[in-house]
Amino acid sequence: MQNRKLLEKMKDMFKIIRGEIFDFLAESELDASQPVPRFFSEGALVVSAGKVEEIGYYNNIREKYPDVPCEQYSGKLIVPAFIDTHIHYPQIEIIGSFGCQLVDWLKHYAFPAEKSFKDPVYARALAELFVQELFKNGTASCMAFSTVHKEAVDALFEVASGYNMRMITGLVWMNRHGDAALMDDTKNAYRETRELIERWHKKGRNLYAITPRFAISCDEASLELQGKLHSEFPDTYVQTHLSENDQEVQMIRTLFPEAEDYLEVYEKAGLVTNRAIFAHGIHLSDSELERLAKTGASIAHCPTSNLFLGSGLFGLKRTHEAGVQITIATDVGGGTSFSLLRTLGEAYKVQQLQKYALKPFEAFYRITLGAARALHLDHLMGNFDPGKEADFVVLDGAVTTLQKLRLEFLNRTHSLDVESLLFGLQITGDDRNVVATHVMGEKVYVRF
Repeated sequence: MQNRKLLEKMKDMFKIIRGEIFDFLAESELDASQPVPRFFSEGALVVSAGKVEEIGYYNNIREKYPDVPCEQYSGKLIVPAFIDTHIHYPQIEIIGSFGCQLVDWLKHYAFPAEKSFKDPVYARALAELFVQELFKNGTASCMAFSTVHKEAVDALFEVASGYNMRMITGLVWMNRHGDAALMDDTKNAYRETRELIERWHKKGRNLYAITPRFAISCDEASLELQGKLHSEFPDTYVQTHLSENDQEVQMIRTLFPEAEDYLEVYEKAGLVTNRAIFAHGIHLSDSELERLAKTGASIAHCPTSNLFLGSGLFGLKRTHEAGVQITIATDVGGGTSFSLLRTLGEAYKVQQLQKYALKPFEAFYRITLGAARALHLDHLMGNFDPGKEADFVVLDGAVTTLQKLRLEFLNRTHSLDVESLLFGLQITGDDRNVVATHVMGEKVYVRF
């Protein structure tokens, strides 16, 4: 009788996820360009209380857990859910806005759109749409820009908390060179940021990021105060932009004539630490790369945005060889898709133009375990090691007619393996290839 009760309890607590299981092993940290893959063609995950209990071959798992219910995804690829390390939730309405480079794009599109987020009802509605779009594209965690309004930050944290998803965000600081309606008094921004940190940071899966929009929109006093906050709360993150656009870099030289380069502006304020994620980093000197590597700061490469806004080609190989951690991110709304699969395809093309072949293992590593490492969260997420949070996405590599033809050809020529399957997703994949997304073991999206 006692054994039967134990079995019944186990059935309630545990579930098996069956499919083709793929992730990366911990030793991948030795070289992000050649991560160590793990693949079970007939595999399974055991999930309990939102975490991975076990990973292995399905037959072995089923034998060990004969009465545990099973979600069947046979023939589908199950990978750790994607992590988007740079995205703007208030800019989802202006994705695909025509014809500007960075500074003018902000003026004509981004700033007007962000004004509406002072309204908490509006912010909440857009936050819900934003999170749903992430799930639809297989992304279960992100580091997101909000706006200058605390109402917008609250809204995003509240929506994310309802799904138990990992959300990193924060109040945007701006006190110059922007729309007058978005300018904020530095002392008020400091007070509101402290309140938001105390309300949300490390509450559930929420984490806080101190968020200067970029140095153009923050004077020295503002940047120094943000650095002070980061030193007061050293386990918060810093998210901002760095060397995205030539015009931006020239403006930095004018606004901060005493700084040796763009990075030094942030260094002087105490904002360059191993918990800083700098978006773009296209136009960096060797010295800046060396200093970023020394501190352990990371760069989020945003290829669709860089191409759309004409910002330039990010040198992934050069940056990697300098020892800087690199992730790959969407940067919606300058970026043109929520899909990190599409984003990986554009990253591949950007690197091809620079004679570097971005292989699928490296590409997927930089949006899963590599992204978790950059965020110092790889002890919690990023692969399927037992004890990790069970965030995962189920992918179908043959949804479109051309994808099916490609798969048939690979089968016919005996050249289908997990690397070729991933590369097909990297180049031709998008939200249509996402079958389901799970957060902490619970299904938050399913394609009908």
